[in-house]
Amino acid sequence: MGKIIGITGGIASGKSTVTNFLRQKGFEVVDADAVVHQLQNPGGRLYQMLVAHFGAKILLEDGELNRPLLASLIFNNSDEREWSKQTQGKIIRQELGTLRDKFYEIEELFFMDIPLLFEQDYASWFDETWLVYVSPDVQLKRLMKRNHLSKEAAEARLASQWSLEEKKNWLIIF
Repeated sequence: MGKIIGITGGIASGKSTVTNFLRQKGFEVVDADAVVHQLQNPGGRLYQMLVAHFGAKILLEDGELNRPLLASLIFNNSDEREWSKQTQGKIIRQELGTLRDKFYEIEELFFMDIPLLFEQDYASWFDETWLVYVSPDVQLKRLMKRNHLSKEAAEARLASQWSLEEKKNWLIIF
């Protein structure tokens, strides 16, 4: 029986740096974003659902999802964010739950990197939760640079999640 630590933070807050360090130290880390990408690959549980909902416009010539377009469609529309939270969220939760149960039985200590840990109500899954925190200015600059976004587009993405300050305050309350 293992101990589970949840890792969260916002877009471009440095979660990958933390999880890469943990992997280098030999710890198992479940990456929720990687799980979502697997589920969204052709043949994955989310792929057909996304194509049925948004149409072929979200596909590249090779049949892969056009992830930047898909992100834009979801992040820029509150109705689509809610649809995604409900429909994709259910399948993602099932898959992450299966992985959590598997590693709980075989690892003494493992980590789950879930960016929307609080927003999607995963907090009860963990013995501890670690928040990767940077200032809002650093986060905005990192996101703009990493994703080649305008300031307005980056701010819209950041606004779709709880701010790091909100997450920090929730940890104190919890």
